Amino acid sequence: MAVDGCGLVCKYILVIFNIIFSVVGLAFLGLGLWLRFSDGTREIFNFEALNSSAFVIGVTVLIVLGVVMLVVVVFGDYGACSEKKCALETFTALLALLAVAEVVVGVLAYASRDMVGHKLGEFYVSLYSLYAANNDPAMAITLTFIHNTLHCCGVTGIPLVEIVKKTCPNPDSLMENLVMPNCPNTILNVFERRAGLVMGIFLGTGALLFVALICSITLNAKIRQSASSPQYIILTPPTPAPTVLQPPQQGFDSPPPPIPGPSCLHPPVCSKHPRPGLRTSSSGSSFSKLF
Repeated sequence: MAVDGCGLVCKYILVIFNIIFSVVGLAFLGLGLWLRFSDGTREIFNFEALNSSAFVIGVTVLIVLGVVMLVVVVFGDYGACSEKKCALETFTALLALLAVAEVVVGVLAYASRDMVGHKLGEFYVSLYSLYAANNDPAMAITLTFIHNTLHCCGVTGIPLVEIVKKTCPNPDSLMENLVMPNCPNTILNVFERRAGLVMGIFLGTGALLFVALICSITLNAKIRQSASSPQYIILTPPTPAPTVLQPPQQGFDSPPPPIPGPSCLHPPVCSKHPRPGLRTSSSGSSFSKLF
């Protein structure tokens, strides 16, 4: 069955949404798996004392969130492309849970911004300690990204004595050649100052999820309506067969049509062949006409 109008627009919106959602889910899952099974971070999960650390919790959240997003994408793409009601209903339920969770997490992060800032600072310290112990190149890339994004340098902020000075950004002034902002305090301050922006990002993402949820419900309703509506078949009148004219049949009792005799053009010849109705006398010399 095929949908049209509003259902078709919602179908295309869901396909585009699922493509973006799959890219984000793959990024979260790949980063979480890399932090979980990398040579520099694998040992952290083997210590029971570190199982409740911010690093372990953050990596676990990344993996779980990536898997859930990919599962949602699978149901969404299959339901939208093949117009299957069961897959769309499952996609709608999962999407509703994600949207509600996104809004709740954004509000809780804003309300507990001090605690969340400290947890993020602890996460950075864990990455810093792993790089200092193993000098992992992949970890150096992660620290470089954090340092350039927040414009900070290590846990001390002094590039001359900092272990991770190779990953620190270029100084913006002469004073920053000696002292730069340290990353744990910068993370805490940034999160406290921009807690409203962070909550806005969470709420905006939740709004996009609700838009996709509305499109999924609309598409499901259109598919159900298309399945329940009667199917009309246009009947065309049959084309009449060409009439074959048959020659007239003669009855057995009807006499055959008369055969015209030959016209007499030469009287002397015709005299030798008398017509019917003339009788020749016995002598053959005279003709008598019979009336």
